[in-house]
Amino acid sequence: MSQEQTQTENKVMTKKLFVVVIIMVAFGFAMVPLYDVFCQITGLNGKVNGLAVYEEQEPDTSREIKIQFMTINKANMPWDFRPVKTEIVVHPGKEYEVLFAVKNRTGKKMIGQAIPSFSPNLTAQYFNKTECFCFNQQTLAAGESEEMPMRFFVDKDIPERYDTITLAYTLHNVTPDDEQLQAAK
Repeated sequence: MSQEQTQTENKVMTKKLFVVVIIMVAFGFAMVPLYDVFCQITGLNGKVNGLAVYEEQEPDTSREIKIQFMTINKANMPWDFRPVKTEIVVHPGKEYEVLFAVKNRTGKKMIGQAIPSFSPNLTAQYFNKTECFCFNQQTLAAGESEEMPMRFFVDKDIPERYDTITLAYTLHNVTPDDEQLQAAK
C-alpha cells in the first residue's frame, strides 16, 4: 500500500468517525426529551402530569387501596424529611390530605426539591395530586421545620389488580453552589 492510499483511507476514516461523534452528541441531547415522552406514555418512573383538579364525586366505597409513603434524602441533603403517616387506606374517587414533616438541620438557609416516584410504576397515571409541596422548591431557614401538605385522589378507573400504591419522594438539595458551600461548613 502506498503512502498516498493510506492517507486517503485515513481521511475517509476520520470523516466517518467525525460523523459518528456528531450523531452520538445529538443522541445525547435528544435523550432527555425522548425519556420524558417515554415516561409520559408508559407512566414509568412516576412521571405524572402535575396538578390535577378534583371535582366532587361519589367515591367507590367498595374498593380500598393502601397508599404507602416513603421518603429518601440524597446524600448532600442534610434535612430531616418524613411522612407524618407512613400509610393510609383510601377509596378511589375521594380526595385525601397527608402531611410530610421537614426540618433543616443546618445553620444556613437551604432549598430542597422533592421528586416523586411510584410503585408499581403504572399506578402513577391513576394518582392525581391537587396540591403538593413537590410542585415547587422548598426554602427553609437554618433550623426551621415545617409540615407540608399533599392533597390527592386515586382515579376510580384504576384497575382492580392494584390494591397497594407506594409513593416515594426523593429530596434533593437545589441550593445554589455558593449557599451549599456555606451550609456545608
